[in-house]
Amino acid sequence: MVLPHEPEFQQAYDELVSAVEDSTLFQENPEYKKVIPVVSVPERVIQFRVAWENDKGEIEVNNGYRVQFNSALGPYKGGLRFHPSVNLSILKFLGFEQIFKNALTGLSMGGGKGGCDFDPKGRSDAEIRRFCFAFMRGLSRYIGADTDVPAGDIGVGGREIGFLFGAYKAMQNNFTGILTGKGLSFGGSLIRPEATGYGVVYYVEKMIEKASQGKESFKDKRVAISGSGNVAQYAALKVIELGGIVVSLSDSRGTLIFPDNVNAGQVRIIADSKLKFKSLEQIAKDNADYFQGVEYIAGARPWEHVGAVDVALPSATQNEISGEEAKALVDAGCKFIAEGSNMGSTKEAIDVFEANRPNGVWYAPGKAANCGGVAVSGLEMAQNSQRVQWTAEEVDSKLKNIMYTCFDNCYNTAVKYSNEKTDGLPSLLKGANIAGFIKVADAMFDQGDVF
Repeated sequence: MVLPHEPEFQQAYDELVSAVEDSTLFQENPEYKKVIPVVSVPERVIQFRVAWENDKGEIEVNNGYRVQFNSALGPYKGGLRFHPSVNLSILKFLGFEQIFKNALTGLSMGGGKGGCDFDPKGRSDAEIRRFCFAFMRGLSRYIGADTDVPAGDIGVGGREIGFLFGAYKAMQNNFTGILTGKGLSFGGSLIRPEATGYGVVYYVEKMIEKASQGKESFKDKRVAISGSGNVAQYAALKVIELGGIVVSLSDSRGTLIFPDNVNAGQVRIIADSKLKFKSLEQIAKDNADYFQGVEYIAGARPWEHVGAVDVALPSATQNEISGEEAKALVDAGCKFIAEGSNMGSTKEAIDVFEANRPNGVWYAPGKAANCGGVAVSGLEMAQNSQRVQWTAEEVDSKLKNIMYTCFDNCYNTAVKYSNEKTDGLPSLLKGANIAGFIKVADAMFDQGDVF
């Protein structure tokens, strides 16, 4: 499949296909080859007009989308992204990744993704509300608790989810678990905001344990994190809790380098300020007493500026580690790379990490490492169905178990289907792709989607 007009989707497709082809899977089970051309085409793509009124009384028009990619394992499940960069290529890549990510959670969820090329930055609450109602007007007829359950993503946080839920309820006269990431007062789950960040750290915790044969942990590990949104914030807090040292956070404008360690107070300041769309540079200036000694580097990502590190957690957006930056991380002693963002590493970067696996460098793709967010979304769906709410301890325990089980599944699958003659670290890239693919493929065979 060659899709020059959809480069992000092409990259996600190529990653999956190369992983399953460069293994013994098709040799042992040639019938699985039939699944590739079927699973790579969405079951349904919905595009709709979003016309809404700004505070000046002017009509603005945006493009809304929902890619309902695969429902073999359950209702379509995946976030909504509000960002100017949103287009079908990005949403198809995200939806395609979501199919196999959701499969790796072990929960009954299909894969989908949606969003709009609307930019919420600088908009008033009233404008956000009017936009969300207009967006849901176009989407509401295509989603449902047993059909398609969207969640948040970039540009869609608790405020937007609340407005979208209110719009759906008003339009459908139906109080149901139609969205996840909801407020606790109307069906949301505890630990949902923390889930992706906590989950990627739990996954890396297992990587460190396995690689060191139980002799090491996060304690005193130097950890470079990109991003400063929800995922990065909670990943940083969990690393700090486990005794690690967080040396960086970033946003689209630049990077903060922390010579000693990010502390929980600094993370809270960043979290509060980011709700007001402030840049890290401005946050550091506004709170100079709390950020003494912290270096801001404009226009840069962290990877070539963090010095010696043990762990890298790209947690901002897609393709945020280049090949050259991957080499810099390896040269800096980084041994564990796990994506808190979706497809956070370019192909060139992944090639660098995989080539250095015999040297102890271990890479985990986002479809496995960051599945904690959608896992807790699945747990929120379960709570909504039962009309109950679990405690934070219960949800966190279930999340940790899902991430540990996901790691074991990826590891064991990589070992089973590896064609490498080595006793070293198996490829989690291959393990994640093959494990997710097999689960989805088996369901598609059983349901007659492939025959």
